Amino acid sequence: MELILTLVSGVAWTLVYAEAIRVGLRDRTYAMPVAALALNLAWEATYAVVDLRGGLSAQGVVDVVWCAADLVIVSTYLRYGRAELPAFVTRPVFAAWSALVFATGFAVQWLFLAHFGAHDASRYAAFLQNLLMSGLFLALYTARRGPRGQSLLIATAKWPGTLAPTVLFGAMEGSGFILGLGALCSVFDLAYIGVLAAGRRRAGAEGGEEVRSRPDPSR
Repeated sequence: MELILTLVSGVAWTLVYAEAIRVGLRDRTYAMPVAALALNLAWEATYAVVDLRGGLSAQGVVDVVWCAADLVIVSTYLRYGRAELPAFVTRPVFAAWSALVFATGFAVQWLFLAHFGAHDASRYAAFLQNLLMSGLFLALYTARRGPRGQSLLIATAKWPGTLAPTVLFGAMEGSGFILGLGALCSVFDLAYIGVLAAGRRRAGAEGGEEVRSRPDPSR
């Protein structure tokens, strides 16, 4: 059962990342909130090393695949992200801000690792940043006034991608803390699915695609 749930999570999150890459390139933007992206990249890079240091494992291989996908999403953020920001954010300011955000992602992961140890840190950090991501996806939809850089596949794959480890680490391992965080993730994930589905239905009723507002690409 542990292997099955690990593979469900691995496949679902791989779909999220692949779709985020596709949609980001299509809409010329980044398809994952940047704070969550920084934490994800740092988590996957850190625990790919931790998991594979003791030998080949399913989770270690999954971490490497996710890390590689995250690097592609980071490239879309670096390429298109400045256009999402106000005009006074110059290229040097954007570069400095981006460096700070991604460095902070690694610092947070390493602080968790130093304080809790690999077993607990990998779980606590993963579920906390998943909860953050679930909320930030809703905020992204609001900030962009529509689904630009988002898709229903991202939303629907993210839910079981988080639900499977919630069952594994929360229910099967008996962690009420993780079970609670995972349940909150499901609440936000289902809300996000509902928002995207409602937007699609509205667009269908109006006989056209839901509006994807675009930033000024000339900046």
